[in-house]
Amino acid sequence: MAYDFDRRIDRRHTRSYKWDQCEKLFGDPDILPLWVADMDFHCPPAVREALEKRAALGVYGYAIRTEGYFQSIIDWFKRRHGWTIDRSWIVDSPSIVTTLSLAVEQFSEPGSPVVLQTPVYYPFYDVIRDNGRVVAKNPLRIRNGRFEMDLEQLEQLFRDGAKLLLLCSPHNPGGRVWERDELLKLGELCMRYDVTVVSDEIHADLTLPGHKHTPFASLSPQLADRTITCLAATKTFNLPGLHTSFFVAANPALRRKLEKRLHSLSLHMASHFAQEAVQAAYTEGEAWLDEMLAYVNGNVAYAIDYLARHLPQVEPMRPQGTYLLWVDCRKLGLDPQGLKELMYKRAKVAFNDGSIFGAEGAGWLRINLACPHSIVAEALERFCAAAAVTE
Repeated sequence: MAYDFDRRIDRRHTRSYKWDQCEKLFGDPDILPLWVADMDFHCPPAVREALEKRAALGVYGYAIRTEGYFQSIIDWFKRRHGWTIDRSWIVDSPSIVTTLSLAVEQFSEPGSPVVLQTPVYYPFYDVIRDNGRVVAKNPLRIRNGRFEMDLEQLEQLFRDGAKLLLLCSPHNPGGRVWERDELLKLGELCMRYDVTVVSDEIHADLTLPGHKHTPFASLSPQLADRTITCLAATKTFNLPGLHTSFFVAANPALRRKLEKRLHSLSLHMASHFAQEAVQAAYTEGEAWLDEMLAYVNGNVAYAIDYLARHLPQVEPMRPQGTYLLWVDCRKLGLDPQGLKELMYKRAKVAFNDGSIFGAEGAGWLRINLACPHSIVAEALERFCAAAAVTE
């Protein structure tokens, strides 16, 4: 490999959200953190060079966005996903969750239902409830070791009046990459019941071998007309601390409504640093991404095999995308508090407790595998040994 993903980078005492809160959040500074979804890898060299060059200016005034930035986005999605995006469809936003929240505010009424397919990334619940809307759950089904959509119940929710769907594609925490046929069936229901779709596709670039992401809005012009697609380079290239994202909306009425709200909150200004990083990543980071995905896929295979040999009571859901492993620990017979005690006190590791992703996630854990193999191995060894003693 041209890039050293085996290198253990000491991130402690760097104001790291992931590493510098272990004592505060989990009760022990020596806990090994494999929870929040950022990587323990250096980002692509071209990104670092772009940021260093920008920092060297020494004047950090107001900034603008260049056409080169927008073109890098257009070229990336055409090249990687076969999706043709018009320049006018792209609008910057500080974060995916910002866009989700503003979309709920602008495209649903107070007290109305907003549909989620659960378990799902926990801020989805927050942006609905904090905006005074009601979570309408459409729990995913587990079939053949993977999540599948319950389209019959989903149709009933639409029949009952839900007009907004927050879609997670690829799915977090389950790592499911929805197939084209599944998305077409979903799209047919959205067309039939006049449902607007806000599709969080931040993990779009993180598909594992044998799987292909299909942007929901790319399925047809009719579906593009009712879809807001939330995207970012931050998950792909490990840039979350730069707080930058964008959404794509072909429908000018939807786009203008969100853009106007961003302006009213003064969230529309360009970052001094983020656009350089994104442009460098999309134009020069492709080889890094391909190697990183191959490395993470090796961690996935190792983790699933290790758990099968050392703690067969737990059942991982093999991810098709993301760098996250969703693990069914219900046979350990522990409630969420018991799982936390097992992780934090006995094993000295921090995975995500599945209950934060909704009631359907109780008894599950989410493990971040975007880290050096030695960290994955050490964390799994600690967890399996502690679980064996607990039994």
